[in-house]
Amino acid sequence: MSFLKDKNILLGVSGGIAAYKSIYLVRLFIKAEANVRVILTPDAEAFVTPLSLSTLSKNPVISSFYDEEKTWYNHVKLGEWADYMLIAPATANTLSKMVAGHSNNFLLTTYLSAKCPVFIAPAMDLDMYKHQSTQKNLNELRQFGNEIIPVGSGDLASGLSGEGRMAEPEEILSYLEDYIAEGLILANKQFLITAGPTYEPIDPVRFIGNHSSGRMGMEIAKEALSLGAKVHLVLGPSALDHQHTNLQITRVQTAQQMLQVCLDNFEHTDVTIATAAVSDYRPAEVASQKIKKKSDTLSLELVKNPDVLKTLGAQKSKQFLVGFALETENEAENALIKLNNKNLDFIVLNSMNNKGAGFQHETNKISILAADYKKEFELKSKADVAKDILAEIVERIT
Repeated sequence: MSFLKDKNILLGVSGGIAAYKSIYLVRLFIKAEANVRVILTPDAEAFVTPLSLSTLSKNPVISSFYDEEKTWYNHVKLGEWADYMLIAPATANTLSKMVAGHSNNFLLTTYLSAKCPVFIAPAMDLDMYKHQSTQKNLNELRQFGNEIIPVGSGDLASGLSGEGRMAEPEEILSYLEDYIAEGLILANKQFLITAGPTYEPIDPVRFIGNHSSGRMGMEIAKEALSLGAKVHLVLGPSALDHQHTNLQITRVQTAQQMLQVCLDNFEHTDVTIATAAVSDYRPAEVASQKIKKKSDTLSLELVKNPDVLKTLGAQKSKQFLVGFALETENEAENALIKLNNKNLDFIVLNSMNNKGAGFQHETNKISILAADYKKEFELKSKADVAKDILAEIVERIT
């Protein structure tokens, strides 16, 4: 998943050899689940075909003010549609016209109508790029509020080598994603989230575990990502998965493994949210071979697992620490005991007595308890519960 998901991207392509890269750009945007519209200047059609770009973008490509039936294209509406406009490649000719406010092609008129952030990826030969007039135009475009994507250096179409190459499509995609992330409320915040069960082995085929799916923790991770955070998800045995630019998933099996990953990362974390259902006990000894059924009873000696959340709470300095409590009786009283004993900033309580809450449900019903207040919420989808939890965290840390 990308920060460009569901965003409207308007790609303008001007007439330079780097126009062929627009095909790869459109593919990357579509893969990032963005909506893409493409505008070609008349000169750009000599380098890349409208058919290729319309096929990839799944939208008509515009290269003139009118279609074949002489129907006028509305550049104002297209400019309003876009969340972000990208001009790549932007030739020296196009840069000059943008500065001067010329409007003799559809790309330029749309640029002048755009209300969204505009990104410009210059592409030209070395001497043209270095020329004072080009540098002056780039500086003026920056002053207009446009984002100039730095050019690359390397072999050029003229046979020279140096600055002037358009940035590679992957670099442009990263530039846009970084720009969007920087504007989000949790930009540059590092989250550590634990989720799922832990499995404590009895022998090579059996284990002690619980019914946690990890879904609540995964939804919290997704919501934190959508707000710009960088997330390290420590995930116990679970079928869940997610892809995002700012997401790292470390999969573990046991409580001890989960604790070690958390300890390795806790110091550099701004917010830690422990949603994992960690096994309280583990077998004292793990059989090296499958235990055979030899008698009517089987006794296991269990030893206490390390308390992941309490260990982190003891080491807490600047970190904001959130825990979860799944209770069956004396819910609020038990949750407050955990809040204090584990040095938490707040605790999320859910009860097995509430229908639709707890393990293996798409929904959850929570209360948020801190030392000085309690907030109760209705039964909601776990995605909406994650929004409530993140809203509370944002309010507290910002």
